[in-house]
Amino acid sequence: MRHIKKSLTLAVAAGVLSMAAPAVAQDVTIGFMGGFTGPIESLAPPIFAGAELAVQQVNDQGGILDGGTFSIVSADGACDATAAANATDRLVNTDQVSAIVGGLCTGETIGGANSAAIPGGVVMISPASTAPALTTLEDNDLVFRTTPSDAFQGQKLAELLLSKDITEIALTYVNNDYGSGFASAVTEAYEAGGGTIAANLAHEDGKADYRAELGNLASSGAQTLVVLAYANSSGQTLLRQALESGNFVTYVGGDGMVGDDLFTGIDAGSVEGMIATRAGAFEGESATVYADLATAAGLTPNDVYAPQSYDAAFLLALAIEKNGSADREGLSAALREVSSAPGETILPGEWEKAKELIAAGTDIDYQGAGGDLDFDDAGDVDGVIVEMTVEGGSFVEVGVIE
Repeated sequence: MRHIKKSLTLAVAAGVLSMAAPAVAQDVTIGFMGGFTGPIESLAPPIFAGAELAVQQVNDQGGILDGGTFSIVSADGACDATAAANATDRLVNTDQVSAIVGGLCTGETIGGANSAAIPGGVVMISPASTAPALTTLEDNDLVFRTTPSDAFQGQKLAELLLSKDITEIALTYVNNDYGSGFASAVTEAYEAGGGTIAANLAHEDGKADYRAELGNLASSGAQTLVVLAYANSSGQTLLRQALESGNFVTYVGGDGMVGDDLFTGIDAGSVEGMIATRAGAFEGESATVYADLATAAGLTPNDVYAPQSYDAAFLLALAIEKNGSADREGLSAALREVSSAPGETILPGEWEKAKELIAAGTDIDYQGAGGDLDFDDAGDVDGVIVEMTVEGGSFVEVGVIE
């Protein structure tokens, strides 16, 4: 009987200690993978800064998982599938991140996902990969994006051109997942709306001379040149050499062209009025809140894909908190729970509020800088596409393309 009583006493004492012990904080690290070098190197730093802002807000409002530190480490995917595979492998297997924001170029995202993230069970959320190829990726529900597909952007670009009575174009696109998918979407929508594509030409990235390609495009007689490429690479070279030729009157680009580096070696006045499109933010409360937070942090709120990057990082923090640990398992399901209705609305920056609701077992629904981020079965979201134009030597936003 003495041994039984002693055992019972120890068991009760252990239970009391267990109930009284405070929860142990867990530190969490996520990764960021994107093209810090290569054809979008001028776009990557502001996108990374958007993710860093979300991380900072989590830590400023009490941290993650019972007060743990939330950290982000970066890796350079160079806008290249092979480089991205190596970068993602480092994040997944050396840095042991819980999840990844990225990649940026679609080839980066697919290369990193197939080589390391999917085998490692790691969730990726791209803020900038827009190619339709991502929709059909066999990813075990691990790859998401907070920006709309180019199937949507291509349609909106076509509608924008037709609305401006531009009924004939010469089109060239970089020969990769991004360029080919975007070009296909533009072609389908533009021709369906009555437009004529007088020339449609793929080009290889990274060449020093595109005069032969431009000659073929100009021979079509079209006065409007549409370039779907990158501001730091073929897009800039094509635009500069097209201006030198004087064969075109109007210039048009997609999101990859929206960057100040596009004007390197170019008199920006010569492309005044150039048209472009990119993903934008909904005109609602969540977008306004993000803009205020970004401005207060010294960031430019409308930097290309910075709002979508903020959303990706903030969503990962919410999903990790919902999942209850830094473990990779279960994170995908938790991500879908915190990003969709039903639930109490969480706006950008409302980390402390979200933590309290999650701890109380209350459902939440994050409304992001990019709008309502309800992921579909493929991990895609709806979104808005905005018109950009060159004014005074830089791109400015005109408004949402309805």
